[in-house]
Amino acid sequence: MRILARRDPIDALWRDASPEVVVGDLGDRAALARLCAGADVVIHGAGLVKAPSRAAFDVVNVTGARQVAEAAETVPHTVLVSSLTAREPHLSHYSASKRAGEAAMAEVLGDRLTIARPCAIYGPGDRELLPVFQAAAASPVLPLLSPSGRVAMIHVEDAARQTAALAERAPGGVFALCDARPEGYSWRELMAAAARACDRTPRFAPVPAALIRAIGITNDFTVLLGKTPMLSSAKARELLHPDWAVSPEERFEPTHPTIHDLDGGFSATVAWYRSAGWMKH
Repeated sequence: MRILARRDPIDALWRDASPEVVVGDLGDRAALARLCAGADVVIHGAGLVKAPSRAAFDVVNVTGARQVAEAAETVPHTVLVSSLTAREPHLSHYSASKRAGEAAMAEVLGDRLTIARPCAIYGPGDRELLPVFQAAAASPVLPLLSPSGRVAMIHVEDAARQTAALAERAPGGVFALCDARPEGYSWRELMAAAARACDRTPRFAPVPAALIRAIGITNDFTVLLGKTPMLSSAKARELLHPDWAVSPEERFEPTHPTIHDLDGGFSATVAWYRSAGWMKH
């Protein structure tokens, strides 16, 4: 196994692996060439999830993706780990950049490209959902963002297993990755599961969509201060989108069932956060 990294990975999550490290980044064409040389399959999973502008997203998610594709032109199979949000490119700069990255790689690789679109990923090392669990552990009241929205989820281990399974198939196609509930979860189910993982039984309070949008718009102005907020107006549109479920037509059907259901996955994630010192016991 060969990986591209800015430096040698020093992390407990790598303790059972001994990858050959190619030091570089997506802008280093020589490093990308070394990464792809002689490979049977390339999995491109690098991406930017938070940035102050569309141009900043595109540097990594579009230009970087194209440069990986150009380095992999002689590789029989490349798997791009995109995002389910690429299904709705009008919602945000992030979703638009992921869709454009798919198109950039497809233009270079054609039918030698497989596109994986994971839904919301959680698990060890994830910082994006950490505030949800911190709130579930500390707050007596948890917010419900939408009474009708559906959100598909997948634990990072299952996402990795499904991506590896795609890499072993013949190339081609666009597939959504999710757990055993492709129809997704309601916001109440998600927040209740997060609370159970923290051994809490909070009350729930619906949050008006207008308030979420207002917070996002307000946070947009912090870009002028050099900050990159996670809850921007674009992220608010993603959160309030009513349908992040996975249809039967787009779902990848793995040979082996997923390891983690929502309760077990959330509990394992909280246990990891606490062992890493990211959350209090």
